[in-house]
Amino acid sequence: MSTRRPDRVSIREVGPRDGFQNEPETIPTADKVRLINALGQAGYRRIEVASFVRPDVIPQLADGAEVLSQIDVPADVALMVLIPNSRGLDNALKYRDKFHEATIFVSASETHNLRNVNRRVSDTMADNDVMARRITSENLSCVAVIATAFGCPFEGRVPLDRVLELAERFAETGVTEIGFGDTTGMANPAYVADFFTAAIDRLPGVELTAHFHNTRGQGLANAYAALEAGCASFESSFGELGGCPVPAGSTGNIATEDLVSMFHEMGVETGLSLPKIIDAARAAQTVLGRKLTSHSIIAGPINWHPVAVATP
Repeated sequence: MSTRRPDRVSIREVGPRDGFQNEPETIPTADKVRLINALGQAGYRRIEVASFVRPDVIPQLADGAEVLSQIDVPADVALMVLIPNSRGLDNALKYRDKFHEATIFVSASETHNLRNVNRRVSDTMADNDVMARRITSENLSCVAVIATAFGCPFEGRVPLDRVLELAERFAETGVTEIGFGDTTGMANPAYVADFFTAAIDRLPGVELTAHFHNTRGQGLANAYAALEAGCASFESSFGELGGCPVPAGSTGNIATEDLVSMFHEMGVETGLSLPKIIDAARAAQTVLGRKLTSHSIIAGPINWHPVAVATP
């Protein structure tokens, strides 16, 4: 592996948006607010809390404005919203004083982009060019995400050059962070290592973020490979909530608590309180009325207890 491993990383919590959106039962706004407030006490610097998609497309997120208005997190926690298109941006800017960052996105796969947002990649990118400049003109941070960056369930392996060309186009619009999404859990550690080595070399000065799903059980291994290649920014979801609605069967993001546990045991700093994240994930279990799939919910954080050895 590469010797570029950072000794500190940033982790953005995406559970309140990416995680909740896949839940079949409507989560009451008050419960969303309570869970976000709990996460806000865990040391996060950035939390994705809402999306301005059409309510009929993702009803679960229809209360985004109410959530933004009611949450109470420390002042140094930046709140992020997802913006699907210019119409969504128009709606989001009505609440400009409630959030700090906006995410725009595209799929690297033509087929996935059509099924996800009913647009060709070229049309989505044309709109993204406009939105990126509008967002930065509002003194908001603009983050771009490229979905299916490691593979598409409809088209198979997505060429690395195609992904990085999209990333370079985003960078030209002034975007300072680009996330690469393993949207349906098709990445593997060997490819992830090569991917981030190439991306870091090709996109100097841009923060590159890894977003892995655990659909096939390789999420943490992929995060480790990205870390070894020099990636210092990650997204994850407490409780391993989430997944991609296109196609069915694409289960959740890697669990934040499992990711933090792994990094801490490796000596990589995150600035996060693992016990508080686990508490929030356990509270989410109660809200949802079912067991979640992260390992740390069950096992808890590792506690090293030295064993006294008798002196001969």
